[in-house]
Amino acid sequence: MASLTIRKLDDAIRDALRLRAARSGRSVEDEVRVILREAAEGSPSAVSATALRTLPGLAAPSSRRDVGLARVTLIIGGGIAAYKALDLIRRLKERQIDVRCVLTKAAQHFVTPLAASALSHERCYTDLFDPGSEFDAGHIRLARNGDLIVVAPATADLMAKMAHGTADDLASAILLAAGVPILLAPAMNPLMWNNAATKRNVATLQRDGIVMIGPNAGEMAEAGEAGMGRMAEPLEIAQAAERLLRPPRPEPLAGKRMLITAGPTHEPIDPVRYIANRSSGKQGFAIAAAAHAAGADVTLISGPVELGDPAGVRTIHVESARDMLRHVEATLPVDIAIFAAAVADWRVAHEGEQKLKKTATGMPPLQLVENPDILATISHRKEGRPPLVIGFAAETEHLIDNARTKLARKGCDWIVANDVSPSTGVMGGDRNTVHLLIRHGGNIDVDSWPVMTKEEVATELIAHVAKAVVTEALGQPS
Repeated sequence: MASLTIRKLDDAIRDALRLRAARSGRSVEDEVRVILREAAEGSPSAVSATALRTLPGLAAPSSRRDVGLARVTLIIGGGIAAYKALDLIRRLKERQIDVRCVLTKAAQHFVTPLAASALSHERCYTDLFDPGSEFDAGHIRLARNGDLIVVAPATADLMAKMAHGTADDLASAILLAAGVPILLAPAMNPLMWNNAATKRNVATLQRDGIVMIGPNAGEMAEAGEAGMGRMAEPLEIAQAAERLLRPPRPEPLAGKRMLITAGPTHEPIDPVRYIANRSSGKQGFAIAAAAHAAGADVTLISGPVELGDPAGVRTIHVESARDMLRHVEATLPVDIAIFAAAVADWRVAHEGEQKLKKTATGMPPLQLVENPDILATISHRKEGRPPLVIGFAAETEHLIDNARTKLARKGCDWIVANDVSPSTGVMGGDRNTVHLLIRHGGNIDVDSWPVMTKEEVATELIAHVAKAVVTEALGQPS
């Protein structure tokens, strides 16, 4: 039979092919011939990628793993503290972290591979020369196909091997081939920890960029022994691992106070009727959440909406434009104010105390008066004006021209203009297309953004705000 050339297989199929070939004692090429022969005898069309996955003995490995979860390779060293590693597995999985365990030969005297597998829901690895995993250099995969390697307990022996580049078993080979960060949780007798050789090894590992948690001081397993050398508690190690896997996001607006308005206002006509608009408040709420994520101290003043309050944001609920203005002024001073609310321009001059009734002459007359202009009022304040005031221009025609006019008339620094024509679906929808107009002296720059979700618009806007704040703090022209 002619030779086979196989290209562009995804990783799962490739690994499954190699594993099946190793189990059968055949080369991968011969194994593919067997699969094709079996498929041809059963169904000529059964050689698609989907069919290959379902052929006997070719199930993709690690099918339990949820896509997107962080993955840790946990190396359990041979010390009495190894029993705590079982609790560490649980602590990591509580944090939505997948765990694969590697046990050294010495570790298996304290905990069993079965126990580690049962808790991790993954196969446990123990042998550098295991034919079931080393047919394709499994120790290299374990060293790199993850996000973090945790060694707990990290014994004096394991740390010495790491410091000197020894790789005579599976654990040390993984550590030498590691392509991801390594977190060590040392555990040993105080005399071993304080030994000059261990101190040299620790210094070497730290220079190499290895991260350590502990050891702690406390009682040892040996009767009457106490001192520095006790392994950090599983909860401490899990927290340290999570910090490495999910470092805190930068907070460029930390220490800044922000005021954001959102939603419509309801202007009462009588006890049961009101003037309003179609604003859902989604864009303003998204901006408040993004500002909080950037570290700002956020106050959100919202008209009537059907949205849950953003986590971590002080939210004040109001009804009318006058209510909103009153709470806006009470919230000042702030560093940044973003007025995303769709405030009703008019209200009735005289609100009916009772429900207005139809009359023989038709609808009762409604005299409208102008509502306070919140954006202009704050922008033109002589005292207590926020250093950065951003308004929104919701238009149905001549979008950029109207936004330029509004920017000049209102006196704000930036305008976010969006087309709210019924055909756009912006009012009440989940997507938005905006143009950011920024005043630079006598000029106005226009930055047009593509269609995005309202959350993406919020993130982008807050990124621009953070950049402007940092630029101002550095005394540079924006």
